[in-house]
Amino acid sequence: MKIATFNINGIKARMGALTDWLTQSAPDIALLQEIKSVDEAFPRAHFEDLGYSVHTHGQKGFNGVAIMSKLPLEDITMGLPGDAEDEQARWIEATVVGKQAVRLCGLYLPNGNPCPGPKYDYKLAWMERLEARATALLAEETPFLLAGDYNIIPQDEDAARPDAWREDALARPESRAAFRRLLNLGLTEAFRTRKNGPGHYSFWDYQAGAWNRNDGIRIDHFLLSPDCADLLRDCWIEAEVRGREKPSDHVPVWVDLDL
Repeated sequence: MKIATFNINGIKARMGALTDWLTQSAPDIALLQEIKSVDEAFPRAHFEDLGYSVHTHGQKGFNGVAIMSKLPLEDITMGLPGDAEDEQARWIEATVVGKQAVRLCGLYLPNGNPCPGPKYDYKLAWMERLEARATALLAEETPFLLAGDYNIIPQDEDAARPDAWREDALARPESRAAFRRLLNLGLTEAFRTRKNGPGHYSFWDYQAGAWNRNDGIRIDHFLLSPDCADLLRDCWIEAEVRGREKPSDHVPVWVDLDL
């Protein structure tokens, strides 16, 4: 089963590009971020015609996450537990059943800039809630994955110019420490099981020719529970999508699970 995570940076702006990608690359399941649309305005019928069921947790003009699946999904829920007053649409969950059930958690983690400040405080608090949710899922002993735009550069090798990111919320020590706490729960960072070293990126800014200079960062990740990691066959970044017409500033990251 091939599952991709993709920050599309706006469904209205990326409708054609997303359609082409789904048609050409044909993921079984796509976890999307930054749909930037309320649920009722999302063009779900168009994607249902392509063979996908569509489930969204949207927000007007900002954020928003979605799951598109060619396979039946169960127990679909929206919103990261832990803060009843949080109105930002950044989390969606569902269960897919293949050879066994796997819980899919799609996330769009807060950027956190400028920092320090309230946006960074929100980012770190959100990551505490994410850690609590991962801990709860581990206790349930159902295989699960946490996938999406983490807005975290885990290590210096995940940026073409690490010094340029030292004081950014994506690479500050507190952000990286929170990411490591997730790994220390026993989760596996799927991409690094297949590729080591620098030069692997999932985001390039639109400005200053970043794509042409390969001035990128790796901030889109799959974290797998131990039982889910046992199902992993491969993980890769589909970087060539960045060179297509009207691209997002992110590219898809994939896992192939024996499911």
